[in-house]
Amino acid sequence: MIIPKLHYISQGESPQEHLNNIQKACTSGAELVQLRLKNVSEKKILKIAMKAREITGHFQTRLIINDYYKIAKEVKADGVHLGKKDTCPIEARKSLESWQIIGGTANTLQDCEALVTKGIDYIGLGPYRYTTTKENLSPVLGILGYQAILDELKADTPIIAIGGIVTEDVSEILKTGISGIAVSGEITRDFNKIGEFHNLLNTGSALEQRHSFEK
Repeated sequence: MIIPKLHYISQGESPQEHLNNIQKACTSGAELVQLRLKNVSEKKILKIAMKAREITGHFQTRLIINDYYKIAKEVKADGVHLGKKDTCPIEARKSLESWQIIGGTANTLQDCEALVTKGIDYIGLGPYRYTTTKENLSPVLGILGYQAILDELKADTPIIAIGGIVTEDVSEILKTGISGIAVSGEITRDFNKIGEFHNLLNTGSALEQRHSFEK
């Protein structure tokens, strides 16, 4: 299973703005979008997820739902991303289809090791730097933090860097052995950045990547 190297995490002042931004991301060539709605009812998230699935399906973009694995299953999203306080990946896996991806959040080497034992498909490791997107932010890792964790972590699980990443950071981050990056603010400010990130990540043809994903 190939995990795309660039993940766009949705942002917006309202659920509709999240959808508008997902549409813009898909139009700009995003290969994977994560719907991340906070402080919204599960019922509302299901409605928004259905609309997000329509948008991403039209563009053949992968859709990951943040936190809600049952919603990911219901809307036939490509997977779920589970935070540290969300459902255990082992439990989520029992409900999801075999082709659905499970990602998990990590802030330390111990978090990464625990997720690997739970059969996660990718790890979102951060924060790279201070970001206002997330409340109760864990200690910033920076390049040295990533390097230390990747040197110790004996696993093939793709590691996705997250947390305030801008285009200028990519080449240094990749040197640590990180597989890809997740970006929110930098892309929401300018969706043309998606093309720049793809070039920096050397993602090649989007079609080649998608081909490996066919279910």
